Amino acid sequence: MNLPPVIAIDGPTASGKGTVAFLVAQKLGFHYLDSGALYRLVALASEKQGIDVNNGPALGELAENLQISFKDGEIFLGGEDVTEAIRTEANGLRASNVATQPEVRGALVGLQRSFRQKPGLVADGRDMGSIIFPDAKLKVFLTASAPARAERRYKQLIAKGISARLEDLLQDLVERDARDSNRGASPLVLAKGAQVLETSDLSIDQAVQTVLDWYHSTSA
Repeated sequence: MNLPPVIAIDGPTASGKGTVAFLVAQKLGFHYLDSGALYRLVALASEKQGIDVNNGPALGELAENLQISFKDGEIFLGGEDVTEAIRTEANGLRASNVATQPEVRGALVGLQRSFRQKPGLVADGRDMGSIIFPDAKLKVFLTASAPARAERRYKQLIAKGISARLEDLLQDLVERDARDSNRGASPLVLAKGAQVLETSDLSIDQAVQTVLDWYHSTSA
């Protein structure tokens, strides 16, 4: 059975993998999976329902029954547009904690794999190449230094009119990195066969072109 090709792009928080993955998908005419959005949706839904972030069984059941849809770049939860709500720093922090629960990760495996449709998929997250799509045609580990990532996040928030302190963002990133890398379920790791793309000194366009070049070289 010939499955559609997958480009798996993993990396730490604020490394730019989401932007790069989305643009690569656009260039290739592929589908795009923002796996982090799924965990953010679980985080938002669990907060609305008053479920503790450490209650793995309840979170897993919630994740299995989420009513979510993606349409024209917008994300809906139970019919409500939550595109902006899931992107807040507070919800991102909650999602980082929710994602440590094995029950949640297990519940979302099938949903994530269902995005693999013709002509192909670009998926970004923490375990796309290691767990979800271990047979991906190209695996990329996209990273940047913590200070560079904190500065990027700071600029994003300021551009949206959201107040932020660079020092707080840097500390938050370091803590999230530790949580993502040390959790027992699907930790952030360099997947077997992945190519490392360090973007501290690269523009988005340069990073996108590098991934495209790597992909085309695998197809040659």
